[in-house]
Amino acid sequence: MATSIHQFSIQNIYGEEIKLSDYKGKVLLLVNTASQCGFTPQLKDLAALKDEFKDTDFEILGFPSNDFGGQEPLEGAAIAAFCENYGSNFPVFDKIRVRGTYAHPLYKFLADKKENGKFSSTPRWNFHKFLIDKNGVVQDFFYPFTKPTTSKVKKAINRLLADNK
Repeated sequence: MATSIHQFSIQNIYGEEIKLSDYKGKVLLLVNTASQCGFTPQLKDLAALKDEFKDTDFEILGFPSNDFGGQEPLEGAAIAAFCENYGSNFPVFDKIRVRGTYAHPLYKFLADKKENGKFSSTPRWNFHKFLIDKNGVVQDFFYPFTKPTTSKVKKAINRLLADNK
């Protein structure tokens, strides 16, 4: 059983296939986003968090999804432009499903303890966050109501950045 997200590839917002193994050695925060959600202002918080950790091996990866209330009607470049309006400074990927039978394999892996070896945590709404260590292993998750800039999230990131495994 593989316990790392590095086994997956996914298309970015411009249709280019990106290997998540390209992020080996980085602490990652994976977030399913939507442009018309009550939590959408968290895009600014995510940009602020990225700025705060800009000189470290930390990255945020955004995964737009229309799974919750049809709150992501945009496609492709329109999503990228929308995120830029919020100061987005992190990679945004192509719109995917993040729950259910048709969920992207990455999100099936993230949601299932039998797959990832750590947690069972299916996103129940937009802006569910998964924290991944430098080896691509799921280490924590945060519900949508947890702002990215809270001390809880920052402490968890700092702990993983300090880990030299």
